[in-house]
Amino acid sequence: MFLNHRTPVLPTPEQALRGRPVPEFSVPSRHTVLGNPLVGPYPEGLEVADFALGCFWGAERKFWQTEGVWTTLVGYQGGYTENPTYEEACSGLTGHTEAVRVVFDPAVVSYEELLKLFWESHNPTQGFRQGNDVGTQYRSAVYTHSPAQAAAAEASRAAYQKVLTASGHQEITTEILPAEDRPFWPAEAYHQQYLDKNPGGYCGIGGTGVSCPVGVAPAEG
Repeated sequence: MFLNHRTPVLPTPEQALRGRPVPEFSVPSRHTVLGNPLVGPYPEGLEVADFALGCFWGAERKFWQTEGVWTTLVGYQGGYTENPTYEEACSGLTGHTEAVRVVFDPAVVSYEELLKLFWESHNPTQGFRQGNDVGTQYRSAVYTHSPAQAAAAEASRAAYQKVLTASGHQEITTEILPAEDRPFWPAEAYHQQYLDKNPGGYCGIGGTGVSCPVGVAPAEG
């Protein structure tokens, strides 16, 4: 019923597809570009960050090209359906975003620098869409793994809103929520590192052209 809405609508927990206790597919063991394992546990000293910024094919490539990123994988997060499929996520009946999990070395790249890449790689003011891609699964989101990540994400959103507003853009619609109780469900094998396997494949994400400050200071005052 949600596909008939002119404007996408998130399902309630009661309306969402139930899903399944185990996935219908397996996930590849290693990243096709970086060569490291996709699924944890990850080496000591690395941190995990989860971002949603539209179609996860192009979004994932942005992060695996970043120095200090150890591995990336795409999946579904922020909704209600357990072990969803791509078709279910695209139906609008799971509540999930198309998300990218980024495993990174904070000694090489900071979480704040990843946030900068996140903000500048898409338009976070578009609600349930990203460019021509329309649907609740394309909404902008940051799912945080610690109080420090949450504080950094909130500060960066405030800082970026200031420069977006000064450039004539609308309000940021990005949701910033704890990853706890919002499991990351890995996507099907063919989605993982899709643009490495299909160099000419579709990439629907695009930024506003407005640079995001790094750090919290620009959000003050």
